[in-house]
Amino acid sequence: MWMYLGLLAALFLGLHNLCKKHAVQGNEVFPVLLGTIGSGFLILLPFFIGSFYFPEYTKQIGFHINSISWKIHGFIFIKSMIMASSWVLAYQALKHLPITIVTPIRSAGPFFTFIGAIFIYQEKPNFLQWIGFFLIILSVILYSKIGKKEGINFKRNKWIFAIIGATFLGASSGLYDKFLIQSLELNPQTLQFWFCFYTVLILLGILSITWFPNKEKRKEFKWRWTIVAVGILLQAADYFYFKALQDPEALIMLLSAIKRSQILIAVVVGGLVFKEKNKRKKLIPLFGIMMGVCLILYS
Repeated sequence: MWMYLGLLAALFLGLHNLCKKHAVQGNEVFPVLLGTIGSGFLILLPFFIGSFYFPEYTKQIGFHINSISWKIHGFIFIKSMIMASSWVLAYQALKHLPITIVTPIRSAGPFFTFIGAIFIYQEKPNFLQWIGFFLIILSVILYSKIGKKEGINFKRNKWIFAIIGATFLGASSGLYDKFLIQSLELNPQTLQFWFCFYTVLILLGILSITWFPNKEKRKEFKWRWTIVAVGILLQAADYFYFKALQDPEALIMLLSAIKRSQILIAVVVGGLVFKEKNKRKKLIPLFGIMMGVCLILYS
């Protein structure tokens, strides 16, 4: 069952990436990020209020937000710091790079998760899983060759380093999620609500220094409906992902790989919507990444 929940998370993540590209294109990145996380927080806020005044009803519908200790608040705040850093880097990169380059590099995330799952959680991969992960990495390298034809030098372009850093931090957060869900026994909605709350505070701190005092930057910001859509789709993806992690048999390295199937939406549909270059050539490494994911699922 947890694999099906992982595929649902991938579906919503793929749609989330398309909306995110539209939201940041020619726009100020930090307020867009704040708007997306803030939208997700507002979606969850009624459940938090309901959990306080109508606890029986929220438990009945499966969206009760539990009371947690200050120690657990601290653990969630750490996750917020990790993901806020990852998103700031990823959004800046997405603003300056084609989605058909950004998404496949993000697809290397399962490799970092894979290594962490072995050393931290002692998850044991088999031969096909090794082949699958290395196939994903080789496909990402092939994408870098195609990217050079779009004027993107993978050695000198700072946004490439930004998306690599975002990918590493995102993978670290994925490993941390297993600890939060399985070891601390947090339910998805409790983790999502407090994670959004602390991330909004962190982003407000960043914007108070970089954006609010700058009148010119404030004028450059454009409100778009996709900002709200990104927040809603992200919460839907996270909910199914955390529900999958609640299963004691769920393997974080496989879930991380399953989530990468979102690239089918991002590369194929995104390439058509945003009319990016070399779409046919990008189908070759796309096929390699999908083969890697399939090998992991088959194994």
